[in-house]
Amino acid sequence: MNHLKQIAAKLAEYHIDAMLVNSEPGEFYAVGLHGEGFAVVAPDAARYITDSRYIEAARESVADAEVVMVDHARNYIALINEFLDAQGVKKLGIEDGYMSLSQYNSLKAALHAELVPANGLVVGLRAAKDEEEFSRMVEAQRITDRAFTEILNFIKPGVTESEIAARLTYDMLRFGAQRMSFDPIVASGPNGSRPHAIPGPRQVQKGEFITMDFGCVYQGYCSDMTRTVALGEINDDKRKVYETVLAAQRAGIAASRAGVPGTAIHAAAAQVIQDAGYGPYFGHGYGHSVGIEIHESPNANTRDTTPMPVGAMVSAEPGIYLPGQFGVRIEDVVRMDEGGCTDITQSPKELIIL
Repeated sequence: MNHLKQIAAKLAEYHIDAMLVNSEPGEFYAVGLHGEGFAVVAPDAARYITDSRYIEAARESVADAEVVMVDHARNYIALINEFLDAQGVKKLGIEDGYMSLSQYNSLKAALHAELVPANGLVVGLRAAKDEEEFSRMVEAQRITDRAFTEILNFIKPGVTESEIAARLTYDMLRFGAQRMSFDPIVASGPNGSRPHAIPGPRQVQKGEFITMDFGCVYQGYCSDMTRTVALGEINDDKRKVYETVLAAQRAGIAASRAGVPGTAIHAAAAQVIQDAGYGPYFGHGYGHSVGIEIHESPNANTRDTTPMPVGAMVSAEPGIYLPGQFGVRIEDVVRMDEGGCTDITQSPKELIIL
C-alpha cells in the first residue's frame, strides 16, 4: 500500500515542485512502511531514503519509488538534494505541522530548495480513506469488538480498573493487534466523571458504571470505541443519563454524512443532551477523525466547519460527566458516505448490566 501518486497529483494545487514527507504517519501513508526515513515526491518520480535498519524491509515493500540507503559518504541531506537537483525542484513542500523549529531551520539551511509549508496536502489526503484503508480499520474494529465481548466475562466486583485495562490490552494483542491505539481508559464509579481517567487500583463495585475507552492498531490503522456498562442494577438517575447519551449518539450518527460540517454533527448530538438538562456536563467534541493516527482531521466539534469528505472515518462519542458522581460515554466509528454513514462498530450499545 502506498499513496505516492495521490501526493504527486496534489503538488500543483499547493504550488510546489515536490513534497518532502518525513513524519511517522506521513511516511506510512506515502510508502506503506513504518520506518525512519524521508520520502520525496515529484510529479513523475519519487525517492524513499532510509538507513540500514529499515533498508531490507523498504526494498521488499516500497513500490513506485527509488529506494536508497544513507551511508558514511551520503547522508539524508545529500540524498535529498541529489533528488531535488535531478528533478529541478525549486519549491519543496514540508509537513510543517509535524516539524520542530530546530528541524525546520536545519533543513532550510541545507536543502537546495525553498521550503513551503504544505501540511494540508498529506493531511487532507489522509482524511478520506480508500477501500484498503477502510478494510484495515474494519479489521482493527473487529479485534476491538472481540476484546469487548471477552471483557464482559472478566468484570466482577473486586476487579481493579488496572486489571480491566490490562486484560483489554492482552486480548487485543492476542486477537491480532500490532499495538494499542492509545493507553486504554477504564473509569469506574466517580472516576467516570473524568473523560480521560487513568486506570488505577480502584476496585469496581456493584451499582456503578464502568466506562472503557480502548482501541488497537491493525496493519497501521487504528480502531477506537467506548462502552459504559453497569455492574449490577443501577438507579433511575444513572439509567436516564445512559439513555440520554445513547439518544445523543444516535442523533449525531443520523446527521453524519459526507458534505456536512463537523459543527452540524456535534450540534445534533449536543442538542439532545441540552434538552435533557445535561448541557453543562458535555464539555468535549462529539468526535474526531481516526486513521493512521488516533486523532486526525476533520473533527466533529463546535469549531471545525470543514465539510466531511467521502470516506472520512469519524468517532461518534458524546458523553455526560457528573463531577464526583459518575459518567457515561458511548463511542462508535463511522465512515462518511454520500447519503449517510456506515457504522463499523458492532458491539451492542444498549445498556448492559453485568
